Amino acid sequence: MGFNCGIVGLPNVGKSTLFNALTSTVNAQAANYPFCTIEPNVGRVAVPDHRLAVLQKIDAAQKVVPTQLEFVDIAGLVKGASKGEGLGNQFLANIREVDAIIHVLRCFEDTDVVHVEGSVDPVRDAATVETELMLADLESLEKRIVPMRKKAQAGDKEAKAVLAVMEPALTALQEGKPARLARPDDVEAVRLFDQLCLLTAKPVLYVCNVDEASAATGNAYADQVAALAQAQGNKSVVISAAIEAEVAQLTDAAEQAEFLGALGLTETGLNRIIKAGYDLLGLETFFTSGPKESHAWTMKRGTKAPGAAGVIHSDFEKGFIRAEVIAFDDYVRFNGESGARENGKLRQEGKAYVMQDGDVVHFLFNV
Repeated sequence: MGFNCGIVGLPNVGKSTLFNALTSTVNAQAANYPFCTIEPNVGRVAVPDHRLAVLQKIDAAQKVVPTQLEFVDIAGLVKGASKGEGLGNQFLANIREVDAIIHVLRCFEDTDVVHVEGSVDPVRDAATVETELMLADLESLEKRIVPMRKKAQAGDKEAKAVLAVMEPALTALQEGKPARLARPDDVEAVRLFDQLCLLTAKPVLYVCNVDEASAATGNAYADQVAALAQAQGNKSVVISAAIEAEVAQLTDAAEQAEFLGALGLTETGLNRIIKAGYDLLGLETFFTSGPKESHAWTMKRGTKAPGAAGVIHSDFEKGFIRAEVIAFDDYVRFNGESGARENGKLRQEGKAYVMQDGDVVHFLFNV
């Protein structure tokens, strides 16, 4: 399992340029006019993880298989999208399909690139998009809550449970707040809350698209976004889409490192987005490794062993017996499974075991 992030924002903020750079493709037409992206473009990239190369060396694996990150480049939004303005209906439908929102904000001045609002103000732009999403959620809940209340009053237990998560979300939206602030803590309540499919319930990562000179240090605009993100409990990352586009053209890792170093950068914007995205969605990585391949798999933090087995194949979860688990550091310290086993570092774990980031695992199952 990877994770799916929708790249959104106002027209001409650099969404498609960023998408092209991140996926090293030219599938998204980057142009200086609104709606150059009409159909959502989807690109998958490998999630870099240095631990895979270590496992491959230890096990002399024939190949490595990283986990995947999916980006969806979504058409630019304008005011009135919640009422169908511009490509509003399509924009909102596309957002419903993603797990998280990467909100690109223009944080650079350039007289050659037209801003739809006539000036650069990333906090205002963030509010424009958030408002349209809140209005769409508000309309959606107001339509659904009346029949739900009737069912609850008639004694429907499921309706009562849904109403218990729907009403706080509606209240938050009516107060001009995103639905994510009304997210419950109880596991079953969270399940019902997620089934509401609210746009503003999705986690948000703000990406500050700055000019090349500000890529390493940020600028005043990016600082404003960082303050906004902190106040909302969200995250922000500073990148330069222009730089990422140049880095994407360099296939040699040494050349990439030299190019980034000259700009005062230690890693690509892609890496920073992945790290922030993992944290945003509460994701972790576990591994399977042997002579054939070293493979990275993505799971939600807190996933139990059978659920992790199901990431590989549903049959593994259905017929789960136990998991043989070695912590990554122990796997490296004792040079693989045999050494870890001999030193008592291979553990037999059952259905209640909560997987940890970096676990190297072998699942035993019977179907």
